[in-house]
Amino acid sequence: MAEATREAGSVVPGGDQDWAELVPLDVLTGWMDARGLGEGPIENPRLLAGGTQNILLRFERAGRGYVLRRPPKHLRANSNETMRREARVLAALAGTDVRHPALIAACPDESILGGAAFYLMAPVDGFLPRDEMPALHAGDPAIRHRMGLETADAVAALGQVDWAARGLEGLGKLDGYLERQVPRWRAQLESYAEYDGWPGIAGLPGVTEIGAWLEANRPESFRPGLIHGDFHFGNVLFRRDGPELAAMVDWELTTLGDPLVDLGGLLSHWPADGADTGPVKPWDGFPTRQELIDRYAERTGCDVSHAGWYEVLACYKIGCILEGTYARACAGKAPKATGDYLHNNTLGLFAKALAKIGG
Repeated sequence: MAEATREAGSVVPGGDQDWAELVPLDVLTGWMDARGLGEGPIENPRLLAGGTQNILLRFERAGRGYVLRRPPKHLRANSNETMRREARVLAALAGTDVRHPALIAACPDESILGGAAFYLMAPVDGFLPRDEMPALHAGDPAIRHRMGLETADAVAALGQVDWAARGLEGLGKLDGYLERQVPRWRAQLESYAEYDGWPGIAGLPGVTEIGAWLEANRPESFRPGLIHGDFHFGNVLFRRDGPELAAMVDWELTTLGDPLVDLGGLLSHWPADGADTGPVKPWDGFPTRQELIDRYAERTGCDVSHAGWYEVLACYKIGCILEGTYARACAGKAPKATGDYLHNNTLGLFAKALAKIGG
């Protein structure tokens, strides 16, 4: 399932899509020719595992590797704008300390690939730890400990980027950012009622209670910064020769806002201290939750006293987002296996949030 060199998001069953009609190679070849991106035929095209929402196509041309990213067959209202935003952020991150796939070229024009914006990025040589653990990493708890600290370092570096100097003004609305979180994600959740067959909010225990708790305990202020928006072990690649994080991937939710959102996202996927197993196997050796929080504070100088609030927000937000695929699956617009898998994840996230707030 894992590629030796890959660009991937979360791996779920049923994620593969028929890419041939969505990425006609003759059209892509002509577009690349016009931009001087290699010559000759596109070779060895293959769909990468991990794309539940978007297409990830790996190929070679004239000895150079590429990964194409485009929206799925059934476009959502914001699919093309999401592609353009991702490409904009990856371009802005060039030369920073943030480890990311290098942008090669972007096509904001939706007419080239039949209504879809897309971009090309360089493949990342690394592994997705939720899928596999090389012998070096699986056999050394000290390496796994460093891997965990690397995740905190990664989101810390992203939050410290001078986004204004990088030309990212307008990427997100900063005024009232924290105040908008619960209404924004609740509204998205309720919008799924347009899909026939979706059971609705009644099938999601705790969603109202979690939202009320977040509103009642919201931090009063924040320091604006760039955020990834979906940071966890399904969206990071690590080097095969050591514990270093090679790249953060899947930038679909990137925006300007409160960088502590990414720390909350990391914590929301992190098991309780002393857990025998976790999202990566083997799990022993990985840092404690407090070590992650302390490391983030050390790297950024941020006040992390509300880390628990951001963790609950992450559970709420990601749960609301994942439920969208389940709703589309109920209407036949996404694979049923994918929808069922992500719906179970939503239920788990809401249950974790309820436990955190004592509900």
